[in-house]
Amino acid sequence: MANFEFKLPDIGEGVAEGEIVGWLVKPGDWVNEGQDMVEVMTDKATVTIGAPKTGRVAQVNGAVGDTMPVGSVLVIIDLDGPAPESRGDSAPKSVPVAAPAPKAAPAAKPKTADEGPVASAVGDIRTSLPGLNLGTAAGPQPAQVHVNDRPLAAPATRKLARELGVDLKRVEATGKSGRILRDDVERVSARVTEPAAAPPSSAAPAIKIAAGEDERIPVRGLRKRIFDNMARSKHTAAHFTFVDECDVTSLQELRERLAPRAKESGVTLTYLPFIVKAAAMALKKYPALNALIDDAAQEIIMRKRHDIGVAMATEAGLIVPVLRDVDRLSLLDIANEISRLAEAARAGKTAAADLGGSTFTITSLGKLGGLVATPVINYPEVAILFVPEMKKRPVVRGDQIVIGQVMLLSLSFDHRVIDGDVGARFAKEIIALLEEPDRLILGG
Repeated sequence: MANFEFKLPDIGEGVAEGEIVGWLVKPGDWVNEGQDMVEVMTDKATVTIGAPKTGRVAQVNGAVGDTMPVGSVLVIIDLDGPAPESRGDSAPKSVPVAAPAPKAAPAAKPKTADEGPVASAVGDIRTSLPGLNLGTAAGPQPAQVHVNDRPLAAPATRKLARELGVDLKRVEATGKSGRILRDDVERVSARVTEPAAAPPSSAAPAIKIAAGEDERIPVRGLRKRIFDNMARSKHTAAHFTFVDECDVTSLQELRERLAPRAKESGVTLTYLPFIVKAAAMALKKYPALNALIDDAAQEIIMRKRHDIGVAMATEAGLIVPVLRDVDRLSLLDIANEISRLAEAARAGKTAAADLGGSTFTITSLGKLGGLVATPVINYPEVAILFVPEMKKRPVVRGDQIVIGQVMLLSLSFDHRVIDGDVGARFAKEIIALLEEPDRLILGG
């Protein structure tokens, strides 16, 4: 019997482990190459991992809720196993195998809805809870009731429990399938520390509201990751923003000429592929912008690849899928990739390989783009481009005032790395390429 050991892959920069959220197969199931097998959650994202080979599942390692290190064996596939006689032989792809329900605590409270897994993330983020003042208990503490020997909780929730000194085995879960949520941990911690007054703290004061008048929505999931990453970027990078006018009348004319031919190839040609291509060409000319900051090592990492992130809005929040090796792609290739990534983002199925590792980011609000913005850098990158809405405006050509299509491009830079003149030259290069878009096709 030829067995293949499938190990938990490196599913993102800085990720060393992942928690099993749900099994989509079980021992004895037949799997085809690429078929979804397991959902794994990290501090960056929840991803679905597919089968690397076709065969019969001989063994799965780890139960729902277990944390597995990168490189550990997740699934053993029997490559010589007999093929199924019918399609009903394999487990459904879309329904995770539920974990056994935890033992209920005496007088358990009604359970609330689960926060649910998040299928994407932005950059390399570690969840935390800054500014939370829970105080310190004085004197005897109330006993915590033992609930479950194998508590289910996300890595970030486990981290919070360690920080607050809460034993997860004594936390009543309110999440789906017996999953412990952040609120559950905080509730236990607050109950334990209630007898004591909180010591003075420099953290933001608690906001009190009248019951029934307003609603409190916990910051969690993808929103929590965005919450933390944006704060880290603003508190770490020294932002400065450069804004300049770009006459894209010629770009509009070129796109209108090329769009019908692109459609014949099954490609919808928007303006974004041109902007991505212009950014990639400008990054080659100004490589200092194609860099990352390693603040811990106090080093600037000059990236050789040109992997451009494109911010996309989803129902869960903002994610940044990445176009890999953009400098090697044609305009049609870029358009195809953007379409693929956008479709996956809308469906909440962005692959782990399409997240993280970008060297430069482009963000836009499309028709809601307004005039000017000061975009926040996608840390640890050193620059970001905001593309506003294209508007008709008077422009001067020679000695004539004519109506042109104009955008006010905004670029933010990390001033610790990018000097003002370098950032301005980079912006001017992008503008020049968009104002003379034939250069994007000719490559210079």
